[in-house]
Amino acid sequence: MPDLFSTIIGSPVARRVGVPQPTRLRRFDPELPLCDSPVLVAGNGHYAASLVDWLDSHGITTLRELPSAATASDGSAEPARLGGFVLDLSEARDPGDLDVLRVIGAPALKSLARNARVVVIGTDPTTLSEVAHVATQRALEGAVRSIAKELRRGATANLVLAQESSSEGVRSAVEFLLSGRSAYVDGQVIRVNDRTGSNPDSARPLARKVAVVTGAARGIGAEIARVMARDGATVVAVDVPAAGDALAAVANEIRGTALQVDVTAADAGSRIVEHAVTRHGAIDIVVHNAGITRDKLLANMDESRWGSVMAVNLRSILQMNEAILGAGGMPDGGRIVCVASIAGIAGNRGQTNYGASKAGVIGIVDALSAQLASRGITVNAVAPGFIETEMTARVPFATREIGRRMNSLQQGGTPIDVAETIAWLAQPGSAAVTGQVVRVCGQSLLGA
Repeated sequence: MPDLFSTIIGSPVARRVGVPQPTRLRRFDPELPLCDSPVLVAGNGHYAASLVDWLDSHGITTLRELPSAATASDGSAEPARLGGFVLDLSEARDPGDLDVLRVIGAPALKSLARNARVVVIGTDPTTLSEVAHVATQRALEGAVRSIAKELRRGATANLVLAQESSSEGVRSAVEFLLSGRSAYVDGQVIRVNDRTGSNPDSARPLARKVAVVTGAARGIGAEIARVMARDGATVVAVDVPAAGDALAAVANEIRGTALQVDVTAADAGSRIVEHAVTRHGAIDIVVHNAGITRDKLLANMDESRWGSVMAVNLRSILQMNEAILGAGGMPDGGRIVCVASIAGIAGNRGQTNYGASKAGVIGIVDALSAQLASRGITVNAVAPGFIETEMTARVPFATREIGRRMNSLQQGGTPIDVAETIAWLAQPGSAAVTGQVVRVCGQSLLGA
């Protein structure tokens, strides 16, 4: 959402005098390839060979080693430019094995194209017992987060930590991280377990699914509804009666249905279940997006501001889930995705109520994902950073510009960045990802 300042720094004059320009990020387009070619797949872990076969099947040129140079059309030599770099270190068990990051990684990083993707694959340290093995795999997190902060021109770096026999989960995570869906996901760690799942329809991975999105009348919620519908889901758009006109417009646009209900109402969960099942036959996916802010320094916080934020952002989820997960609600294999915030991870001045509520949402994910594992229901969250919305456009100028620039991609994200991550977590193919909080923040310098 450009403003006067953004327009000025992006002007031809500013470019000529050398004002740093944020890179236009490569976002998902169903008409474009998964990622740019070629992709270097290196390392001798469990997954490299199968990932090469899979990428080849998607028409992506793969390399198993990096050529020293490529010949340009004019006959001169220039470095080969990589659209992606996947390094499989899942079998690394000694600190000496990490030298591969330098030996292979250093020249590969110098060869990255604009908006390239770096994905490192490791083994989840919690599944290992030897101290040296755990230390070696845990070291990957610090390495990848640091690499992400070194990259420029829209490139990102992320880490996938796998359990044994989690090939499908690794492939799903790598697909997401290589694609334009992950444009604003940077410096993140995604853990995958050994559950299996696949998308019957790769072009429309949510086909024949019924998805409920709360807070869907505008902003991030409306974009979540649009992306879910684009990916094939039938969407129930939920919001308060006061937003009825905007809600109806969104529902009509995506050919879904609208349900006007206050999520804090005692019967909100049962009404959602009844609507979804009666109108569409099921409730496969629930996205808990509804949320409010009522900012004030804690010293000046009144009961109304505190209570309303807790009621909408946290208690409503607990209350609705009782009906959604009860008899006649979500079947086994369903998906629950919550919208948290980096304020729940790092805190934010003047947002003690909001930060507490969003940290509580992360607590729901931690506890509920374990409780529902036996039913094959995954529970995850996204934690947005600075996202360009009507709300952030009203933030004071200096605070807004700091929020935009204080991340590795040096720009704010968009609502579709949040929506794409949620839609991936909702896919059948993401069955191996649960209990995760994926930050959609461009690797914000706030928080871990």
